[in-house]
Amino acid sequence: MAQPRPEPPLSGAEMAVKQKLNAWTVGLAGGLLEGAPIRFATEIARVVDERDALHVLPVVTRGPTQNVEALLYLRGIDLAIINTDALEQFRSLTPNIDQRIAYILSLFPSEVHIFARPEITSISDLAGKKVNFNTPGTTAAYSGPLIFDRLKINVERTFMPHPAALERMRRGEDEIAAVVFITSKPVDAFLRGRWEAGFKFLPVDIADADFSNVYLPSTLTSRDYPQLIPEGQNVSTIAIPTILAAYNWPQGSDRYGRLVRLVDYLFSRIDQFQAQGFHPAWREVNLAAQVPGLRRFPPAQEWLDRNRASRAPRVPVGAMPR
Repeated sequence: MAQPRPEPPLSGAEMAVKQKLNAWTVGLAGGLLEGAPIRFATEIARVVDERDALHVLPVVTRGPTQNVEALLYLRGIDLAIINTDALEQFRSLTPNIDQRIAYILSLFPSEVHIFARPEITSISDLAGKKVNFNTPGTTAAYSGPLIFDRLKINVERTFMPHPAALERMRRGEDEIAAVVFITSKPVDAFLRGRWEAGFKFLPVDIADADFSNVYLPSTLTSRDYPQLIPEGQNVSTIAIPTILAAYNWPQGSDRYGRLVRLVDYLFSRIDQFQAQGFHPAWREVNLAAQVPGLRRFPPAQEWLDRNRASRAPRVPVGAMPR
């Protein structure tokens, strides 16, 4: 068996380049290539990158679960964009997770849309029926089954692309009773599609299944979906906070210092994310917004405390599409 050849020693000039590249590099786990989180990761990198002073390296992963795993265990990862309910799944395996992971910023809420055929009148009617949760690795495929587990409603889970599932549901094929989207409203599929009378969003009550310890209350309104919700009416639902989380490196360590600098650059430049070409959901971001059940990364809280008087409170605008 061939033995690996030892790497030749680096010259002084090469060693200097290596040290320079690594000195202020921060790894950020973003998620799937087709998801919103990786776009947020690349936009964060674009704004905070400061030549040799700071370099954010976005990393493509397989989705919500792997983002948490990467933040906990993957060498070189200091940050991750994660859904808060993904952390819940790790608490039994990692009892001290709240000491190891803290949030820097609440990025955007992802509303739960449960869209059902006319014969379905409530979530309980879905018991034993086919419900589609999009493809593996997406937020719907991860969080959707968790939500149904909390509700104690057993459904036949399918994981096909949503466009295919919606078309089969429309035609009454394959016995698909509902689809679950988890993303910021409004969803193009429900704005552009034409649906027969009776197709509807099913309400989800924040009081059900103790959702309030992880999720946020939200509503789908007639302004969001004028074809599906009568004027002036709302459909109650829940939303999953999507956050920028940090590994809580020891204070005074090299990697802690990198995150302190990142917080300063990110927070002081937050207005740049509202420029043309950035994700519209940045317009909703409120630096001071809190996340249920989690603590903020100390340097982020310290930055807010220092700058509270100089920054007027920002009121998030209405939910934007993404």
